[in-house]
Amino acid sequence: MASVIVVGTQWGDEGKGKIVDLLTQYADLVVRFQGGNNAGHTLVVDGEKFVFHLIPSGILYEDKLCLIGNGVVLDPAILIDELEHLASRGRKVSPNQLKISFNTHLIMPYHKALDHASEAAKSEGKKIGTTGRGIGPCYRDKVGRNGIKVADLFDQELFKEKLSENVKEKNFLLTNLLGVEPLDEAEIYDQFQVYAEALEPYAGNVSVMIDEAQKAGKNVLFEGAQGTQLDIDHGTYPFVTSSNTVAGGACCGAGIGPSKIDYVIGICKAYTTRVGAGPFPTELSDATGDHLQQKGGEFGATTGRKRRCGWLDGVVLRDAVRINGLDGLVITKLDVMSGLDPVKICTSYEVDGSIFETMPANIRQVEAVKPIYEEVSGWEEDISTCSSFEELPKAAQDYVKAIEDFAQVPLAILSVGPGREQTILLKNPFK
Repeated sequence: MASVIVVGTQWGDEGKGKIVDLLTQYADLVVRFQGGNNAGHTLVVDGEKFVFHLIPSGILYEDKLCLIGNGVVLDPAILIDELEHLASRGRKVSPNQLKISFNTHLIMPYHKALDHASEAAKSEGKKIGTTGRGIGPCYRDKVGRNGIKVADLFDQELFKEKLSENVKEKNFLLTNLLGVEPLDEAEIYDQFQVYAEALEPYAGNVSVMIDEAQKAGKNVLFEGAQGTQLDIDHGTYPFVTSSNTVAGGACCGAGIGPSKIDYVIGICKAYTTRVGAGPFPTELSDATGDHLQQKGGEFGATTGRKRRCGWLDGVVLRDAVRINGLDGLVITKLDVMSGLDPVKICTSYEVDGSIFETMPANIRQVEAVKPIYEEVSGWEEDISTCSSFEELPKAAQDYVKAIEDFAQVPLAILSVGPGREQTILLKNPFK
């Protein structure tokens, strides 16, 4: 029996969905513990592409129980759409396969309206790069004790009372501060009654389910969204998401104690990407950046936005090792690096003559960072069909070892393509 957390070590988009899908075959439960539908996980199974925004990646296994924890913020319309889409592709999801925590907070129409209007009102340079899905405003209501939970959906009187209070406040902000049209309370109420009927069979006490599974000796896989540098506390604030994306967030976001976690695995892309606004020390605006973007297919699964690309940032990786307490490392998209020579790894930063081994806390210093690089030899060979570490070209092996040595965390998994079969499993965290 083991409980394993999968987290991103960069700014998200590291390939967590594929790794979760791979490890799900060894798990009995898969738990999503934070974030919302601002994160997208892309899977390619038998040549068929799936993109999930809320449903845990393990849903493609019919014999697994997938759980959405209390740390997630849930847009019911998006979840129902995902369920209907899966059903249309012959993969109908039953309540025996998916459960949502009663304590999960709901993204309401006014959250999305506020998100869009607030971002639009910001001047250039001040925009956060939000996806506009209502994630931030929903988390604000949660912390401000004004949120509406899944459990509230099934108590019509309580739901109506909470909705009325919120719509009154949010309409005041929308009309008087942001200059947009108010929302119709009755229309929202009626729509959410439909959602309540659809979601009630899927609601349950996720914390208890996890506890019972662990006591029964079952394997549990905790699936994080986004990446360490988007964590609300530990990321490049304010250009971050509104939840704790790090491993510790799994305990709060699923309702388990830290002593119940056995292994934390961090996903690191062989280079670095970022979507939206915010500092990016190793960003490349040249032919190398274009190579990474085009060969890596770097477009956001949620927004479709082109991802910014750059060399691997070792400072970001080492911060993630410390903050998450990583036990094992996964390197993804190594195949994208083929054709580049030399290959660079950022090992530290220079800011106004001072050397930084960690990400500065001052956002102005982060924006002024000059990366300090080490170079290793590149390779030309196509490695997408390699099925063992030994089959890789020596230069590719050396690059992987350089990352492993710098991070001081053993390599567990290596990905050389988007398919399940394009994965080299060196260490199974469940064994």
